[in-house]
Amino acid sequence: MNYRIKTASMYVILTILWSLGACTNRGTESHQLTDNNEEEFIENLLKKMSLNEKLGQLNQRGTSSREKGKLSEELKQSVRNGNIGSMLNVMNHGNLKELQKIAVEESPNGIPLLFARDVIHGFRTIFPIPLGQAASWDANGVKKAAEVAAKEASSQGIRWTFAPMIDISRDPRWGRIAESFGEDPYLTSVLGKASVDGFQGDLTKEYNIAACAKHFAGYGAAEGGRDYNATYIPEALLRQVYLDPFKNAVEAGALTFMAGFNELNGVPVSGNKWLLNDVLREEWNFDGTVVSDWNSVTEMIPHGYARDKKQAAVRAIEAGVDMEMTSDAYAENLEDLLKEKTIAMDKIDEAVRRILRVKYRLGLFDNPYADLKEISSLSKEHLAIAKAVATKSIVLLKNEKEILPLQKNQKIALIGPLADAPLDQLGTWIFDGKKEESITLLNAATTSKSNTIYFEKTLDYSRDKKKINFKKAIRKAKKADIIVLAVGEEAILSGEAHSRSTLKLPGVQEELLQELSELNKPIVLVLMAGRPIIVNHLLDKVDAVVMGWHAGTMAGPAIWDVLTGSTNPSGRLPITWPKATGQVPMYYNNTNTGRPATSESVVLIDDIPVEAWQSSLGNTSHYLEIGRLPQWPFGFGLSYSDVSYSALTVKSKIQWGETVNASVKIRNLGKYPTTETVQLYIQDEVAELVQPVKVLKGFQQIQLGVGEEKTIQFKLPMSDLSYIGPNMKPRVDAGRFKLWLAPNSGESNPYKHFELMEK
Repeated sequence: MNYRIKTASMYVILTILWSLGACTNRGTESHQLTDNNEEEFIENLLKKMSLNEKLGQLNQRGTSSREKGKLSEELKQSVRNGNIGSMLNVMNHGNLKELQKIAVEESPNGIPLLFARDVIHGFRTIFPIPLGQAASWDANGVKKAAEVAAKEASSQGIRWTFAPMIDISRDPRWGRIAESFGEDPYLTSVLGKASVDGFQGDLTKEYNIAACAKHFAGYGAAEGGRDYNATYIPEALLRQVYLDPFKNAVEAGALTFMAGFNELNGVPVSGNKWLLNDVLREEWNFDGTVVSDWNSVTEMIPHGYARDKKQAAVRAIEAGVDMEMTSDAYAENLEDLLKEKTIAMDKIDEAVRRILRVKYRLGLFDNPYADLKEISSLSKEHLAIAKAVATKSIVLLKNEKEILPLQKNQKIALIGPLADAPLDQLGTWIFDGKKEESITLLNAATTSKSNTIYFEKTLDYSRDKKKINFKKAIRKAKKADIIVLAVGEEAILSGEAHSRSTLKLPGVQEELLQELSELNKPIVLVLMAGRPIIVNHLLDKVDAVVMGWHAGTMAGPAIWDVLTGSTNPSGRLPITWPKATGQVPMYYNNTNTGRPATSESVVLIDDIPVEAWQSSLGNTSHYLEIGRLPQWPFGFGLSYSDVSYSALTVKSKIQWGETVNASVKIRNLGKYPTTETVQLYIQDEVAELVQPVKVLKGFQQIQLGVGEEKTIQFKLPMSDLSYIGPNMKPRVDAGRFKLWLAPNSGESNPYKHFELMEK
């Protein structure tokens, strides 16, 4: 075990301190001098703990996220009594240290508190929202972002974050899609592992913090995209799509899991024994802590799954929720439930073991006190990493007539509410980032001095409906050679409980674009938002479209570098981009119908003859107003260089147990070095349960110089041909498969067949 490092000198120092009376708590000696064995340590400690202390470990309590005053005597006494195991949102350094000192030196067995905080995509240095990070398709960048966040958070005493969120989301109306890695289980698994690795490292360094895989499970499939709503997911689909990233998080070593708010197939997750115990613990052998979401234990009452707090406590502890976040069903009822023998002591002991195990692995028993240092300014190293990650997240979606990159000495009208929105570009779930440290697109453009900039914000915020400054924007645009229009959503429009019924630009931003388009000048549309925005009806008015997400502290310099060509854009969509809100949920890895639409079979509403016979339009699956295709497919993204794909090769017959080897040639046909994300998709054409038309199974990011050609090889083990069968177990069927090596999931990409032979 490398979690705890003991030396003879530590023993001597502690012995001297004890003899001098410096260690005032009897439990401290046993913590420091116990044998270096995790389970032995936990069992020895568990034997000493009173019931009161055990129950205390199951409680997570919060304070105001901006609390600055003195701690209440009631809270301090609760810690002194051992009634609290974890604290949430204690950000005052003095308060944090005081609470930990009370826990270690005055509570019966000196068990340290675990301080937690939502550190989602950065602490003080803010990185792109997770959906933006996913657009980078860069696991190393995601890992570095988490490492920076862990270093900054742990320096303030935070040792537990509630990230990564690895919910699969196929509905951009859902506000928390911004916090996800998108719609695909493979990409989410890869980036989820990278995030866990970044937060936790190997757990031997003091700046590592515990990751939390959330929200287990199915939360992202909320009905109608409305947060907290019910989710109904057949078990085969649940296992193949929604559970897969969580299984990979267990394998990556995530120390903690969070139970979702949602009801899954009729059972709220906080009381779902099948999910939390049978699957997570027994099938996957997860031995860490499961924490409820905020108040989700007592929210089983309005769900209609528990009649009161007492029954909610029974449901949650029996299901496998170890720690209750903020609500008090455990604190008020577990002792009585034990006396009544409604629950067994073994349940309590096992929950306590799992909580102590996380504290042990984080080294809190050896080093409970953080070396608290005020973050007075952001480090240049962290800002450089933030800029690199932000730059890779940006997706070029349209670029007619190579209007981008911008040319030096061009006169640019920089217009729009997101051009200079330092707080909004940070995105959702920002507690500790400061808008004063956020560098906007306007900051970056004016600092570069490579172009004349005519700036007009025009609208104070994205929802603003006042057109009073439209004339100013028009006057400035008339002076310019090209218009850069920065629009989108404020940060408050995405995130938890911030679902939308329409994906169109809020306020009068569309009207602003309409008036600018009448000038007949080139327009670059820069979108900054927490989700895809409907632009189908706007595309004929703009020459280029850039998706900048909410890209964090360094959003401005990152976007400016892409606009000016200092960086060739390499981002790829981690989610299917719809043409209309009515298409959602829409995702690339859908299954086919018996009557799939084709380009030839689609008839649009304006093409229907008057009094047409009912069946004259054909009978295929599509919308009359919008057709069948998305605006842009999953995996899509342009660069300033065209890349060609050729010579796709795969062996036509694969023997049982053999690896599938595939290759493709890619060539940079453009004028700029470029990064290409080569994506591997397969389809199992005939299966015992209908399989998707395409499934991502791998990707590689390749750098290509001007005119350079490379042959890219993929090796696909036979296990990657598996799917969840009718018995809910992975299975592989002999038969024919399609394979694509392509720049995105678009259906026009060529493919090859191969056949997996019988055993």
